[in-house]
Amino acid sequence: MSALDGSVVNTILPVIRAYFNSDVAAIEWTVTIYLLVVSILLLAFGRLGDLHGHKRFYLSGFVIFILFSAISGLSPSAEFLIAARGVQAIGAAMLFANSPAILTMTFPAQQRGRALGLQATMTYLGLTVGPSLGGWLAQVFSWRAVFYINVPVGIIAFTLSLIYIEVSQPKSEKGEGFDWMGAVLFSAGLISLLLGLNQGDNWGWFSLATLALFGAALVLLGFFTWYEAGRKAPMLDLSLFKERIFSASTGSAVLNYVSLYSVIFLLPFYLIQGRNMDTAQAGLLLTAQPIIMAITAPLSGALSDRIGSRILSTAGMLIMAVGLFLLSQLGPNAGSLNIILGLAVTGLGTGIFNSPNTSALLGSAPRNRQGIASGILATARNVGMVLGVGVAGAIFTSVTAGSLADAVLYPAVRLGLLVGAGVALVGGLISSVRGNVSV
Repeated sequence: MSALDGSVVNTILPVIRAYFNSDVAAIEWTVTIYLLVVSILLLAFGRLGDLHGHKRFYLSGFVIFILFSAISGLSPSAEFLIAARGVQAIGAAMLFANSPAILTMTFPAQQRGRALGLQATMTYLGLTVGPSLGGWLAQVFSWRAVFYINVPVGIIAFTLSLIYIEVSQPKSEKGEGFDWMGAVLFSAGLISLLLGLNQGDNWGWFSLATLALFGAALVLLGFFTWYEAGRKAPMLDLSLFKERIFSASTGSAVLNYVSLYSVIFLLPFYLIQGRNMDTAQAGLLLTAQPIIMAITAPLSGALSDRIGSRILSTAGMLIMAVGLFLLSQLGPNAGSLNIILGLAVTGLGTGIFNSPNTSALLGSAPRNRQGIASGILATARNVGMVLGVGVAGAIFTSVTAGSLADAVLYPAVRLGLLVGAGVALVGGLISSVRGNVSV
Protein backbone atom coordinates (compact mmCIF):
# COMPACT_ATOMS: atom_id res chain seq x y z
CA MET A 1 0.00 0.00 0.00
CA SER A 2 2.78 2.45 0.89
CA ALA A 3 4.79 1.80 -2.27
CA LEU A 4 1.65 1.94 -4.38
CA ASP A 5 0.70 5.29 -2.85
CA GLY A 6 4.09 6.84 -3.56
CA SER A 7 4.29 5.74 -7.18
CA VAL A 8 0.63 6.55 -7.88
CA VAL A 9 0.86 10.15 -6.64
CA ASN A 10 4.00 10.81 -8.70
CA THR A 11 2.16 9.63 -11.80
CA ILE A 12 -0.89 11.90 -11.40
CA LEU A 13 0.91 15.12 -10.48
CA PRO A 14 0.24 16.69 -13.92
CA VAL A 15 -3.49 15.93 -13.49
CA ILE A 16 -3.58 17.49 -10.01
CA ARG A 17 -1.67 20.54 -11.26
CA ALA A 18 -4.17 21.08 -14.06
CA TYR A 19 -7.17 20.57 -11.74
CA PHE A 20 -6.02 23.21 -9.25
CA ASN A 21 -4.43 25.40 -11.94
CA SER A 22 -1.22 25.41 -9.89
CA ASP A 23 2.35 25.89 -11.04
CA VAL A 24 4.68 22.90 -11.24
CA ALA A 25 7.02 23.98 -8.42
CA ALA A 26 4.10 24.33 -5.99
CA ILE A 27 2.38 21.04 -6.81
CA GLU A 28 5.68 19.15 -6.52
CA TRP A 29 5.41 19.80 -2.79
CA THR A 30 2.68 17.15 -2.73
CA VAL A 31 5.51 14.64 -3.09
CA THR A 32 8.28 16.64 -1.40
CA ILE A 33 6.43 17.20 1.89
CA TYR A 34 5.64 13.49 2.11
CA LEU A 35 9.30 12.55 1.62
CA LEU A 36 10.57 15.13 4.11
CA VAL A 37 8.13 14.24 6.90
CA VAL A 38 8.67 10.51 6.51
CA SER A 39 12.45 10.92 6.54
CA ILE A 40 12.68 13.05 9.67
CA LEU A 41 10.33 10.86 11.73
CA LEU A 42 11.58 7.36 10.89
CA LEU A 43 14.24 7.23 13.57
CA ALA A 44 11.94 8.69 16.24
CA PHE A 45 9.12 6.21 15.61
CA GLY A 46 11.56 3.32 15.49
CA ARG A 47 12.88 4.34 18.91
CA LEU A 48 9.36 4.81 20.29
CA GLY A 49 8.51 1.31 19.06
CA ASP A 50 11.46 -0.06 21.04
CA LEU A 51 10.23 1.76 24.14
CA HIS A 52 6.48 1.14 23.96
CA GLY A 53 5.94 -1.79 21.59
CA HIS A 54 6.06 -1.88 17.79
CA LYS A 55 2.50 -3.10 17.23
CA ARG A 56 1.02 -0.03 18.93
CA PHE A 57 2.77 2.39 16.58
CA TYR A 58 2.23 0.17 13.55
CA LEU A 59 -1.55 0.17 14.08
CA SER A 60 -1.58 3.90 14.88
CA GLY A 61 0.24 4.47 11.62
CA PHE A 62 -2.54 2.73 9.72
CA VAL A 63 -5.20 4.89 11.37
CA ILE A 64 -3.44 8.15 10.47
CA PHE A 65 -2.54 6.96 6.97
CA ILE A 66 -6.09 5.82 6.16
CA LEU A 67 -7.79 8.90 7.62
CA PHE A 68 -5.57 11.39 5.81
CA SER A 69 -5.73 9.43 2.58
CA ALA A 70 -9.46 10.14 2.63
CA ILE A 71 -8.88 13.77 3.63
CA SER A 72 -6.34 14.16 0.81
CA GLY A 73 -8.99 12.94 -1.64
CA LEU A 74 -11.40 15.59 -0.35
CA SER A 75 -8.88 18.44 -0.71
CA PRO A 76 -10.47 21.69 -1.96
CA SER A 77 -7.12 23.29 -2.88
CA ALA A 78 -3.52 22.45 -3.65
CA GLU A 79 -2.40 23.95 -0.33
CA PHE A 80 -4.87 21.78 1.58
CA LEU A 81 -3.67 18.69 -0.28
CA ILE A 82 -0.03 19.43 0.56
CA ALA A 83 -0.91 19.83 4.26
CA ALA A 84 -2.95 16.61 4.28
CA ARG A 85 -0.10 14.74 2.64
CA GLY A 86 2.23 16.01 5.35
CA VAL A 87 0.04 14.50 8.07
CA GLN A 88 -0.45 11.32 6.03
CA ALA A 89 3.33 10.99 6.01
CA ILE A 90 3.33 10.80 9.83
CA GLY A 91 1.31 7.59 9.57
CA ALA A 92 3.57 6.31 6.81
CA ALA A 93 6.65 6.89 8.99
CA MET A 94 5.07 4.81 11.78
CA LEU A 95 4.52 1.96 9.31
CA PHE A 96 7.96 2.16 7.67
CA ALA A 97 9.88 2.37 10.95
CA ASN A 98 8.18 -0.56 12.69
CA SER A 99 7.43 -3.03 9.91
CA PRO A 100 10.97 -4.48 9.52
CA ALA A 101 11.36 -4.69 13.31
CA ILE A 102 8.11 -6.67 13.61
CA LEU A 103 9.24 -9.09 10.90
CA THR A 104 12.71 -9.51 12.38
CA MET A 105 11.38 -10.20 15.87
CA THR A 106 8.62 -12.54 14.63
CA PHE A 107 10.67 -14.86 12.42
CA PRO A 108 13.71 -16.90 13.54
CA ALA A 109 17.09 -15.96 12.12
CA GLN A 110 17.10 -18.85 9.63
CA GLN A 111 13.88 -17.49 8.04
CA ARG A 112 14.61 -13.77 8.31
CA GLY A 113 15.92 -13.35 4.75
CA ARG A 114 12.89 -15.08 3.27
CA ALA A 115 10.46 -12.93 5.28
CA LEU A 116 12.21 -9.69 4.36
CA GLY A 117 12.39 -10.87 0.73
CA LEU A 118 8.63 -11.29 0.62
CA GLN A 119 8.21 -7.82 2.09
CA ALA A 120 10.49 -6.44 -0.63
CA THR A 121 8.39 -8.26 -3.25
CA MET A 122 5.24 -6.51 -2.01
CA THR A 123 7.06 -3.18 -2.22
CA TYR A 124 8.21 -3.80 -5.79
CA LEU A 125 4.75 -4.99 -6.86
CA GLY A 126 3.35 -1.74 -5.51
CA LEU A 127 5.90 0.21 -7.53
CA THR A 128 5.06 -1.88 -10.61
CA VAL A 129 1.29 -1.46 -10.66
CA GLY A 130 1.26 2.08 -9.27
CA PRO A 131 1.77 4.09 -12.47
CA SER A 132 -0.73 2.13 -14.57
CA LEU A 133 -3.31 1.90 -11.77
CA GLY A 134 -2.99 5.61 -11.01
CA GLY A 135 -3.48 6.55 -14.65
CA TRP A 136 -6.51 4.26 -14.95
CA LEU A 137 -8.16 5.56 -11.74
CA ALA A 138 -7.56 9.18 -12.71
CA GLN A 139 -8.94 8.61 -16.21
CA VAL A 140 -12.01 6.54 -15.30
CA PHE A 141 -12.93 8.23 -12.03
CA SER A 142 -10.85 11.16 -10.79
CA TRP A 143 -7.44 11.89 -9.31
CA ARG A 144 -9.22 11.79 -5.94
CA ALA A 145 -9.80 8.04 -6.37
CA VAL A 146 -6.04 7.52 -6.12
CA PHE A 147 -6.26 8.56 -2.45
CA TYR A 148 -9.61 6.93 -1.74
CA ILE A 149 -8.29 3.49 -2.76
CA ASN A 150 -6.07 3.49 0.32
CA VAL A 151 -9.13 3.44 2.58
CA PRO A 152 -10.49 -0.08 1.89
CA VAL A 153 -6.99 -1.54 1.45
CA GLY A 154 -5.83 0.12 4.67
CA ILE A 155 -8.84 -1.08 6.66
CA ILE A 156 -8.18 -4.67 5.57
CA ALA A 157 -4.48 -4.34 6.46
CA PHE A 158 -5.31 -2.78 9.84
CA THR A 159 -7.75 -5.59 10.68
CA LEU A 160 -5.29 -8.34 9.73
CA SER A 161 -2.50 -6.62 11.69
CA LEU A 162 -4.73 -6.21 14.74
CA ILE A 163 -5.60 -9.93 14.72
CA TYR A 164 -2.35 -11.61 13.68
CA ILE A 165 0.56 -9.45 14.89
CA GLU A 166 1.43 -10.44 18.43
CA VAL A 167 1.85 -7.79 21.09
CA SER A 168 5.56 -7.61 21.86
CA GLN A 169 6.93 -6.41 25.15
CA PRO A 170 9.20 -3.36 24.94
CA LYS A 171 12.81 -4.51 24.64
CA SER A 172 14.57 -1.44 25.98
CA GLU A 173 16.42 -1.51 29.26
CA LYS A 174 14.66 -0.39 32.42
CA GLY A 175 14.67 3.37 32.97
CA GLU A 176 15.29 4.29 29.33
CA GLY A 177 13.21 7.19 28.06
CA PHE A 178 12.70 8.97 24.75
CA ASP A 179 15.45 11.37 23.76
CA TRP A 180 13.46 14.48 22.83
CA MET A 181 16.49 16.75 22.44
CA GLY A 182 18.11 14.25 20.10
CA ALA A 183 14.89 13.97 18.10
CA VAL A 184 14.72 17.76 17.62
CA LEU A 185 18.38 18.05 16.59
CA PHE A 186 18.16 15.13 14.18
CA SER A 187 14.91 16.36 12.62
CA ALA A 188 16.21 19.91 12.14
CA GLY A 189 19.49 18.68 10.66
CA LEU A 190 17.86 16.20 8.30
CA ILE A 191 15.25 18.76 7.16
CA SER A 192 18.09 21.13 6.26
CA LEU A 193 20.01 18.43 4.40
CA LEU A 194 17.07 16.96 2.47
CA LEU A 195 15.56 20.34 1.63
CA GLY A 196 18.92 21.51 0.30
CA LEU A 197 19.30 18.37 -1.81
CA ASN A 198 15.72 18.54 -3.02
CA GLN A 199 15.67 22.23 -3.95
CA GLY A 200 19.34 22.74 -4.86
CA ASP A 201 18.66 22.13 -8.52
CA ASN A 202 15.90 24.78 -8.56
CA TRP A 203 17.65 27.37 -6.40
CA GLY A 204 21.18 26.75 -7.69
CA TRP A 205 23.70 24.51 -5.91
CA PHE A 206 25.87 27.46 -4.94
CA SER A 207 23.06 29.88 -4.10
CA LEU A 208 23.00 31.47 -0.64
CA ALA A 209 19.85 29.55 0.36
CA THR A 210 21.25 26.15 -0.64
CA LEU A 211 24.63 26.73 1.01
CA ALA A 212 22.92 28.00 4.17
CA LEU A 213 20.83 24.81 4.38
CA PHE A 214 23.89 22.59 3.90
CA GLY A 215 25.80 24.59 6.51
CA ALA A 216 22.93 24.29 8.98
CA ALA A 217 22.71 20.56 8.32
CA LEU A 218 26.44 20.14 8.98
CA VAL A 219 26.27 22.04 12.27
CA LEU A 220 23.04 20.44 13.53
CA LEU A 221 23.91 16.85 12.60
CA GLY A 222 27.44 17.30 13.97
CA PHE A 223 26.05 18.57 17.28
CA PHE A 224 23.48 15.75 17.25
CA THR A 225 26.26 13.15 16.90
CA TRP A 226 28.23 14.71 19.77
CA TYR A 227 25.12 14.91 21.94
CA GLU A 228 24.05 11.31 21.29
CA ALA A 229 27.52 9.94 22.09
CA GLY A 230 27.11 11.04 25.71
CA ARG A 231 23.55 9.76 26.23
CA LYS A 232 22.72 6.61 28.19
CA ALA A 233 19.51 6.06 26.18
CA PRO A 234 20.05 7.87 22.86
CA MET A 235 17.57 8.10 20.00
CA LEU A 236 20.38 7.00 17.69
CA ASP A 237 22.60 4.41 19.33
CA LEU A 238 25.94 5.19 17.73
CA SER A 239 27.42 2.01 19.18
CA LEU A 240 25.51 0.13 16.46
CA PHE A 241 27.92 1.57 13.90
CA LYS A 242 30.87 0.00 15.70
CA GLU A 243 29.62 -3.28 14.29
CA ARG A 244 31.19 -3.49 10.82
CA ILE A 245 28.28 -5.45 9.35
CA PHE A 246 25.76 -2.85 10.51
CA SER A 247 27.69 0.20 9.30
CA ALA A 248 28.61 -1.40 5.96
CA SER A 249 25.03 -2.55 5.35
CA THR A 250 23.74 0.96 6.08
CA GLY A 251 26.25 2.55 3.71
CA SER A 252 25.48 -0.01 1.00
CA ALA A 253 21.75 0.70 1.34
CA VAL A 254 22.33 4.43 0.77
CA LEU A 255 24.48 3.79 -2.31
CA ASN A 256 22.01 1.24 -3.71
CA TYR A 257 19.20 3.80 -3.65
CA VAL A 258 21.46 6.54 -5.06
CA SER A 259 22.09 4.29 -8.08
CA LEU A 260 18.48 3.12 -8.36
CA TYR A 261 17.03 6.63 -8.30
CA SER A 262 19.49 7.90 -10.88
CA VAL A 263 17.78 5.44 -13.25
CA ILE A 264 14.30 6.44 -12.09
CA PHE A 265 15.10 10.13 -12.66
CA LEU A 266 17.02 9.93 -15.95
CA LEU A 267 15.29 7.21 -18.00
CA PRO A 268 11.99 9.10 -18.45
CA PHE A 269 13.94 11.97 -20.05
CA TYR A 270 15.63 9.52 -22.40
CA LEU A 271 12.39 7.75 -23.33
CA ILE A 272 9.95 10.68 -23.50
CA GLN A 273 12.10 13.65 -24.56
CA GLY A 274 14.83 11.76 -26.39
CA ARG A 275 12.85 8.96 -28.03
CA ASN A 276 9.50 10.80 -28.31
CA MET A 277 7.54 8.02 -26.58
CA ASP A 278 4.23 8.78 -24.91
CA THR A 279 3.88 8.25 -21.16
CA ALA A 280 2.06 4.94 -21.61
CA GLN A 281 4.86 3.47 -23.74
CA ALA A 282 7.56 4.75 -21.40
CA GLY A 283 5.69 3.48 -18.33
CA LEU A 284 5.33 0.03 -19.84
CA LEU A 285 9.07 -0.22 -20.58
CA LEU A 286 10.01 1.06 -17.13
CA THR A 287 8.01 -1.71 -15.42
CA ALA A 288 10.69 -4.20 -16.54
CA GLN A 289 12.88 -3.15 -13.63
CA PRO A 290 10.43 -3.55 -10.68
CA ILE A 291 9.01 -6.79 -12.13
CA ILE A 292 12.47 -8.40 -12.08
CA MET A 293 13.04 -6.97 -8.59
CA ALA A 294 9.77 -8.50 -7.35
CA ILE A 295 10.68 -11.93 -8.72
CA THR A 296 14.27 -11.89 -7.49
CA ALA A 297 13.92 -10.45 -3.97
CA PRO A 298 12.24 -13.44 -2.22
CA LEU A 299 14.55 -15.93 -3.94
CA SER A 300 17.61 -13.95 -2.87
CA GLY A 301 16.25 -13.60 0.66
CA ALA A 302 15.65 -17.34 0.98
CA LEU A 303 19.12 -18.10 -0.43
CA SER A 304 20.75 -15.70 2.04
CA ASP A 305 19.28 -17.76 4.89
CA ARG A 306 21.42 -20.65 3.60
CA ILE A 307 24.67 -19.08 2.42
CA GLY A 308 24.77 -15.73 4.23
CA SER A 309 24.32 -12.19 2.94
CA ARG A 310 27.78 -10.98 1.88
CA ILE A 311 28.13 -12.84 -1.42
CA LEU A 312 24.60 -12.01 -2.56
CA SER A 313 24.64 -8.34 -1.60
CA THR A 314 28.04 -7.87 -3.24
CA ALA A 315 26.94 -9.67 -6.40
CA GLY A 316 23.73 -7.62 -6.47
CA MET A 317 25.57 -4.30 -6.42
CA LEU A 318 28.02 -5.41 -9.10
CA ILE A 319 25.19 -6.66 -11.36
CA MET A 320 23.43 -3.35 -10.79
CA ALA A 321 26.56 -1.52 -11.94
CA VAL A 322 26.56 -3.60 -15.14
CA GLY A 323 22.89 -2.73 -15.73
CA LEU A 324 23.56 0.99 -15.30
CA PHE A 325 26.48 0.75 -17.72
CA LEU A 326 24.26 -0.98 -20.31
CA LEU A 327 21.65 1.76 -19.92
CA SER A 328 24.32 4.44 -20.31
CA GLN A 329 25.18 3.04 -23.76
CA LEU A 330 21.65 3.48 -25.14
CA GLY A 331 21.61 5.84 -28.08
CA PRO A 332 18.92 7.47 -30.23
CA ASN A 333 18.31 4.25 -32.18
CA ALA A 334 18.44 1.66 -29.40
CA GLY A 335 15.75 -1.00 -29.69
CA SER A 336 13.16 -1.74 -27.03
CA LEU A 337 14.84 -5.05 -26.22
CA ASN A 338 18.09 -3.24 -25.40
CA ILE A 339 16.23 -0.86 -23.09
CA ILE A 340 14.40 -3.74 -21.39
CA LEU A 341 17.68 -5.67 -21.02
CA GLY A 342 19.40 -2.77 -19.26
CA LEU A 343 16.44 -2.23 -16.93
CA ALA A 344 16.12 -5.96 -16.25
CA VAL A 345 19.81 -6.30 -15.32
CA THR A 346 19.52 -3.27 -13.03
CA GLY A 347 16.40 -4.75 -11.44
CA LEU A 348 18.11 -8.13 -11.06
CA GLY A 349 20.99 -6.55 -9.18
CA THR A 350 18.69 -4.56 -6.90
CA GLY A 351 16.52 -7.59 -6.19
CA ILE A 352 19.53 -9.76 -5.34
CA PHE A 353 21.02 -7.05 -3.09
CA ASN A 354 18.07 -5.78 -1.07
CA SER A 355 16.83 -8.69 1.07
CA PRO A 356 20.26 -10.06 2.13
CA ASN A 357 21.49 -6.55 2.96
CA THR A 358 18.38 -5.79 5.03
CA SER A 359 18.68 -9.13 6.81
CA ALA A 360 22.34 -8.45 7.62
CA LEU A 361 21.62 -4.95 8.94
CA LEU A 362 18.74 -5.98 11.20
CA GLY A 363 20.37 -9.24 12.23
CA SER A 364 23.49 -7.43 13.46
CA ALA A 365 21.47 -5.17 15.82
CA PRO A 366 20.51 -6.35 19.34
CA ARG A 367 16.87 -7.11 20.15
CA ASN A 368 16.40 -3.95 22.20
CA ARG A 369 17.56 -1.80 19.28
CA GLN A 370 15.48 -3.31 16.46
CA GLY A 371 13.30 -0.22 16.18
CA ILE A 372 16.33 2.07 15.93
CA ALA A 373 17.88 -0.28 13.35
CA SER A 374 14.66 -0.28 11.30
CA GLY A 375 14.53 3.51 11.47
CA ILE A 376 18.16 3.79 10.35
CA LEU A 377 17.49 1.41 7.44
CA ALA A 378 14.45 3.37 6.28
CA THR A 379 16.27 6.69 6.71
CA ALA A 380 19.23 5.37 4.68
CA ARG A 381 16.86 4.45 1.86
CA ASN A 382 15.13 7.85 1.87
CA VAL A 383 18.42 9.76 1.98
CA GLY A 384 19.66 7.58 -0.89
CA MET A 385 16.55 8.41 -2.92
CA VAL A 386 17.02 12.15 -2.42
CA LEU A 387 20.76 11.94 -3.10
CA GLY A 388 20.15 9.90 -6.25
CA VAL A 389 17.70 12.42 -7.66
CA GLY A 390 19.88 15.33 -6.51
CA VAL A 391 23.10 14.02 -8.06
CA ALA A 392 21.43 12.87 -11.29
CA GLY A 393 19.51 16.14 -11.51
CA ALA A 394 22.65 18.21 -10.98
CA ILE A 395 24.52 16.31 -13.71
CA PHE A 396 21.58 16.49 -16.10
CA THR A 397 20.94 20.23 -15.69
CA SER A 398 24.65 21.07 -15.82
CA VAL A 399 25.18 19.24 -19.11
CA THR A 400 21.91 20.26 -20.80
CA ALA A 401 22.04 23.89 -19.57
CA GLY A 402 18.29 24.24 -20.08
CA SER A 403 18.20 22.63 -23.53
CA LEU A 404 16.68 19.21 -24.28
CA ALA A 405 18.18 18.94 -27.76
CA ASP A 406 19.54 15.50 -28.64
CA ALA A 407 23.10 16.84 -28.80
CA VAL A 408 23.11 17.48 -25.04
CA LEU A 409 20.31 15.20 -23.76
CA TYR A 410 21.97 11.89 -24.59
CA PRO A 411 25.38 12.86 -23.12
CA ALA A 412 23.65 14.13 -19.97
CA VAL A 413 21.76 10.86 -19.46
CA ARG A 414 24.88 8.82 -20.25
CA LEU A 415 27.07 10.69 -17.76
CA GLY A 416 24.44 10.50 -15.01
CA LEU A 417 24.05 6.73 -15.47
CA LEU A 418 27.82 6.17 -15.55
CA VAL A 419 28.14 8.03 -12.24
CA GLY A 420 25.37 5.80 -10.89
CA ALA A 421 27.30 2.74 -12.06
CA GLY A 422 30.38 4.01 -10.24
CA VAL A 423 28.35 4.47 -7.05
CA ALA A 424 27.08 0.88 -7.36
CA LEU A 425 30.66 -0.39 -7.72
CA VAL A 426 31.62 1.39 -4.49
CA GLY A 427 28.58 -0.19 -2.80
CA GLY A 428 29.72 -3.61 -4.01
CA LEU A 429 33.18 -3.02 -2.57
CA ILE A 430 31.72 -2.05 0.81
CA SER A 431 29.46 -5.12 0.85
CA SER A 432 32.38 -7.41 0.03
CA VAL A 433 34.34 -6.53 3.18
CA ARG A 434 31.58 -6.45 5.76
CA GLY A 435 31.26 -10.15 6.76
CA ASN A 436 28.16 -12.25 7.51
CA VAL A 437 25.70 -12.32 10.40
CA SER A 438 25.81 -15.61 12.21
CA VAL A 439 22.47 -17.48 12.17
